[in-house]
Amino acid sequence: MTVSSVLIANRGEIALRVARTCREMGIRVIAVYSTADRDSPVVEFADEAVLIGPPPARRSYLYMPSLIEAALRTGAEAVHPGYGFLSEDPDFAQVCADHGLVFIGPRPDVMASLGDKAEVRALMAAAGLPVLPGSDGTVSGVAEAEEVAAAIGYPVVVKAAAGGGGRGIAVAADRAGLRQAYRETTALARQVFGNGEVYVERYLTRTRHVEVQVLCDGHGGAVHLGERDCSLQRRNQKLVEESPSPRLPGGLREELGAYAVAGARAVGYTGAGTMEFLVDGSGAVAFMEFNARIQVEHPVTEMLTGIDLVRQQILVASGEPLAFAQADVAPRGAAIECRVNAEDPDAGFRPTPGALRTFRPPGGPGIRVDSGFVQGGTVPAAYDPLIAKLVAWAPTRDEAIARADRALAEFKVEGAGVATTIPLLRRLLASPEFVSGEHTTRFVDDLMARDRAA
Repeated sequence: MTVSSVLIANRGEIALRVARTCREMGIRVIAVYSTADRDSPVVEFADEAVLIGPPPARRSYLYMPSLIEAALRTGAEAVHPGYGFLSEDPDFAQVCADHGLVFIGPRPDVMASLGDKAEVRALMAAAGLPVLPGSDGTVSGVAEAEEVAAAIGYPVVVKAAAGGGGRGIAVAADRAGLRQAYRETTALARQVFGNGEVYVERYLTRTRHVEVQVLCDGHGGAVHLGERDCSLQRRNQKLVEESPSPRLPGGLREELGAYAVAGARAVGYTGAGTMEFLVDGSGAVAFMEFNARIQVEHPVTEMLTGIDLVRQQILVASGEPLAFAQADVAPRGAAIECRVNAEDPDAGFRPTPGALRTFRPPGGPGIRVDSGFVQGGTVPAAYDPLIAKLVAWAPTRDEAIARADRALAEFKVEGAGVATTIPLLRRLLASPEFVSGEHTTRFVDDLMARDRAA
């Protein structure tokens, strides 16, 4: 039987997005908020809202006692973690279970194994997925990192074992660079993730970032919902995502889907997850990581398949089997998501929080805007600068690009000191490299470097 009440342990657009599906399913919605989010739309939308602390995330959205107390006090039956914050914390999932709360996500033990990027790399290799040459697990120190690099060849990438969200990654072209990358990555990993362990693998210089959405239930059912291309990114932070991925060599799309399902089955995964891969110009594939949560870019897949991923998460967590098989999944058309952030690309992507004097999202055929803001609201300095996700669907990729550009031009966001990524997003969509589908993960960084040198 489907859960009857859900506490959403998150904020912003993902909290409102989850709340909307809950409302459609007849599920009571319980929101939480910090003092900085007192006037956020999800607080008004929810059936009940609980103040959990001051703006710093460690004292509100990351503070487990306040979240659990809010769930128990309001009679919540389940907790949806959204993405970010505690969404991939196995301790939080276990605490929820210990208090009789359904955690809408994978089991704590599965999440723990997937949270260690070095361990999951080994698990996927054992499941038959291709992985890049690299260290066998984490390295014990810089000397071992140097040994691995000498064996596999430069350039290499040093990655935090507990990393995520594009953080804890540094590339080294030689031995001196490796020593610096090791120091910086271990220090950042200890500070941000509380775990300084790192691993080393070969770095591919010109690749595409392609991820596959999977859904798995607790009854042996597992399907993939196609791939998303996330190659337009800046310093490993995604800016634009699309599906289907352009210019994938013949048969590779099906191969990636098969890899993703095999990897999810190998670890006993349940719920919505994302398997991420690197694909080079020849079509060679390498597993990168497995995200054990819903992704920021999940609306791209929803627009193509018509499948509500949050609804499926809730049904699976309630013990329901998937109501469809792989043959029933039929993506159609093309979809592009643009992340509209309160950042100034001309100032090194400096965050620009502030009050939104004007906030007028676009509309029209094939346009979806997910946002946690309204006109008159304030983008707080305490959190991620994402203002909205603009998603455009059309029958073809060219039409989707044109539709996304039209919608971005229509999107009005103004406020004292508030700059956005909209001009950059329009420039990227119009670039010959993106239009032709020839862009790689290096494209945005190279473009910004050329701008700085001009």
